Amino acid sequence: MIFTVVWTQPALDQLAEIWLASESRNAISAATDQIDDWLRHDPDSKGESRDGNERVVIVPPLVIVLEVDEVDRIVKIHSVRALTERAP
Repeated sequence: MIFTVVWTQPALDQLAEIWLASESRNAISAATDQIDDWLRHDPDSKGESRDGNERVVIVPPLVIVLEVDEVDRIVKIHSVRALTERAP
């Protein structure tokens, strides 16, 4: 089954900031495409699980935090940061 991948507005804003500040915008775009593709197909096998339905996925140069809704077949990306940044 295919999942719908939804980027929340805060995640889109974070991604835009990362992309604008990056010297390697192609790498950011490629990672974003790979994330979307991976999460459409079997998102529970990607990354590491956290509390509840939350997962953390690393696709260099990005780290994303997402939530998988198995019932509705939706993946919501809640946040994104550059891999070189430290987590809060």
